[in-house]
Amino acid sequence: MKSKTDFTCVVTCMDGRIQHPVMEWIKEKTGIPYPDIVTEAGPVRAFFEGNQSVLESIYKRVDISLNNHGAKDIFIVAHHDCAGNPVEKNEQLQHLKKSIETLRQKYPEAKVSGLWVNENWEVEEIQ
Repeated sequence: MKSKTDFTCVVTCMDGRIQHPVMEWIKEKTGIPYPDIVTEAGPVRAFFEGNQSVLESIYKRVDISLNNHGAKDIFIVAHHDCAGNPVEKNEQLQHLKKSIETLRQKYPEAKVSGLWVNENWEVEEIQ
């Protein structure tokens, strides 16, 4: 049986190119074997724009990860060449920082971190 400490929550883009590097980074940095994956096309855009219907869907899935699986951390991910948020890196990073802030307000009991996947498919932590 899996322990509740075996889970973390990852809110990430649906882009398959970033899935492997993000999951490997999380497993390496946290040692947590089972990331719950909440995917959306360009999720940081939804946070930045305040798209309530998309955010409600994301929150519903994050709630399951935190409340049912016992995840203590939330990672929000943005990346280079995002079709769901096709803006330059600096603007994406602004969206990512707003997403981090929003998730910290919504889930004060969780540790929220931002991740950026660069043009070389390398993961960088953003605070």
